[in-house]
Amino acid sequence: MPAGIHPGVEERLASFAEVTRNEGDANLTEAELAERIGDVDGCIISRGSAKFTREVLEGAGRLRIIGHAGGTVRPYVTDEVFQRGIVVTNAASEIALSVAEFALASAINCLRGIPLNIEAMRAGRERELRGRSREAAEDLGGQRVGVVGVGNVGRRFIGLLRPFEAEVLVYDPYLPRERADQLGVKPVPLRELLSESRVILVSVASIPATRGLIGAGELRLIQDGAVFINVSHAGVIDEKALFEELRTGRFRAALDVLGERLPPESDLRRLENVLLTPHIAGSASNRRLLGVVVEDLRLFFSGKEPRNRITGDMLKYLA
Repeated sequence: MPAGIHPGVEERLASFAEVTRNEGDANLTEAELAERIGDVDGCIISRGSAKFTREVLEGAGRLRIIGHAGGTVRPYVTDEVFQRGIVVTNAASEIALSVAEFALASAINCLRGIPLNIEAMRAGRERELRGRSREAAEDLGGQRVGVVGVGNVGRRFIGLLRPFEAEVLVYDPYLPRERADQLGVKPVPLRELLSESRVILVSVASIPATRGLIGAGELRLIQDGAVFINVSHAGVIDEKALFEELRTGRFRAALDVLGERLPPESDLRRLENVLLTPHIAGSASNRRLLGVVVEDLRLFFSGKEPRNRITGDMLKYLA
């Protein structure tokens, strides 16, 4: 178990398990993990953990469950883990709520021009901006919103939109029609979603099938004045084409994820139609992640199904 656990969560874990902690500041190497995992029934890992390779697992005869206090488990587990029948869980559902809330806030901020007005007040030029700001401002209520990728984040975002009575279009080839009906959304082709939506959220997993999903041709379909929000991983969007579109000022964007660090002198940092943040969409959930994993372990060791179980097949399309 990682060091630095919240006392309340530690008490909950200690109520059903004998706990061994990694007391160091550094993550264990594969060799160190292999050495220490021999008499362990369950293991809690976090970002930067060693991978559970065949060599690590050979000495883990008692291991029954791995819980990841983070999002994707892809870098940490191998096919061997699932072949041995070891249960894997993660806390992605908790991160998804934070990301969805961030996306909702980004949509409202962009539609209303809130950050721009804040900066104008700080600079003492609010009178200069007032008329232009009022003309451009839009409410989220009643808008047509497009969601590209209806995974954990997409579903949470759709739920948050309900009070706004938005019409929701979705693009997700993996979404069953009956699930779309349950969510109250309309599945459409990607190009239709991009051209018909006033607000667009891109929240797909970064997998081979989604690499380059949105290129220059797709970006040209976006309405003038629309809001484009990206919380997906790098590689899903042609960033060069996106930046060229944004430089025209044709539509607005909130970008929390970029493939490469922007140089300090990049003009994107100064565009009025772009809201940039340094990959913080899910950060509000950090203090809750370990509690989610501990609850899954409690359920598992009491003979119940963990709420956040990940199977080997799911890794093909999850982030």
